[in-house]
Amino acid sequence: MFNGSSITQFLLLAFAGRWELQLLHFWLFLGIYLAALLGNGLIITIIACDHHLHTPMYFFLLNLSILDMGSISSIVPKSMANSLWDTRAISYLGCAAQLFLFLFFISAEYFLLTIMAYDRYVAICKPLHYGTLLGSRACVHMAAAAWGTGFLTAVMHTANTFSLPLCQGNVLDQFFCEIPQILKLSCSHSYLREVGLLLVSACLFFVCFVFIVVSYVQIFMAVLRIPSEQGQHKAFSTCLPHLAVVSLFVSTGMFAYLKPPSMSSPSLDLVVSVLYSVVPPAVNPLIYSMRNQELKDVLRKLII
Repeated sequence: MFNGSSITQFLLLAFAGRWELQLLHFWLFLGIYLAALLGNGLIITIIACDHHLHTPMYFFLLNLSILDMGSISSIVPKSMANSLWDTRAISYLGCAAQLFLFLFFISAEYFLLTIMAYDRYVAICKPLHYGTLLGSRACVHMAAAAWGTGFLTAVMHTANTFSLPLCQGNVLDQFFCEIPQILKLSCSHSYLREVGLLLVSACLFFVCFVFIVVSYVQIFMAVLRIPSEQGQHKAFSTCLPHLAVVSLFVSTGMFAYLKPPSMSSPSLDLVVSVLYSVVPPAVNPLIYSMRNQELKDVLRKLII
């Protein structure tokens, strides 16, 4: 029997039992991690160095890149270290810190994506009011609200989760510390309190999702009314990357947490968790840079 005070460490899910496969996992995650750091670092550098990109859209993109780097850095290095040293252990405090940081960055990112949808809505549907509604002070306040809401969400869930008595062992069926896996170790009905908080957060996230969908319905209706084909192309080129990032983020996250128990299996849960926690930070810079000529031009100038 265990309880929260007697547990000094948790055992994470190993990707493989053989050393060769663990080493393969290490190199695969290292490649993804370096790609995420390089891609997001380039976007941050490009936006910071070129004053022509000091606009609301790129300001929010810079914040998104910082959050992407933070979210992947909170879980991937520990997983790589465990594979390299052939261990599954993470300390109790390390698990709490990892959960807090991942929730902080991932929640703030979702709220920021909602703000970015509003930015695109104002830019295309209310262009004459863009400077008024999205001035520099308003952008800073909105970005701070996203970071602050993510911080409060992380504090609330982390404090509540790690206040639960644990008596079902210390083995987590996940490669990083995640709330549903920790709740499985609880031995009292107190976990229902955290389930309630999760439902409240889910409702908030759903409201944000509806806001994003409604914004893009309005955006596409406005774009289709643009008479010139070149104008439509330019409008779509600024919206489609954000829509692709939101779709990847939301679809993988919803599938991870809302899939029916009959579809649950350790291997499937592992693949899905990688898709929503590791892949988006690595591919987001690629998605944004592929259709953004301004980023390409500035990057070309920096290289030359």
